[in-house]
Amino acid sequence: QVQLAESGGGLAQPGGSLRLSCEASGNFYGVNTMAWHRQAPGKQRELVASVTFSGDTRYADSVKERFTISRGNTKNTMYLQMNNLRPEDAAVYFCNIYVIAHRRTYWGQGTQVSVST
Repeated sequence: QVQLAESGGGLAQPGGSLRLSCEASGNFYGVNTMAWHRQAPGKQRELVASVTFSGDTRYADSVKERFTISRGNTKNTMYLQMNNLRPEDAAVYFCNIYVIAHRRTYWGQGTQVSVST
């Protein structure tokens, strides 16, 4: 089993910044991919950004040049630096990890990001 804990959500003004963190713990080893997804009210959950074990990244077009995903040195932590936030970025942000050895994706509980004046 793998547990994920997100932190860093909150309220930001348009144009502001927030940094989300996700820490994975539990019994897992080896190659995995971590990602952030988000879900706004009435909308489907969507991929925001992902980062592989080796550091390759992918971004949704809507967040390119504004968000940066990264992993910590221990590889079990992941961050999402969100700059120039827009009202449409408001959502619950979920961290997940796909563990190849488990052939399974684990999800965190989510953290709320609000963007408003």
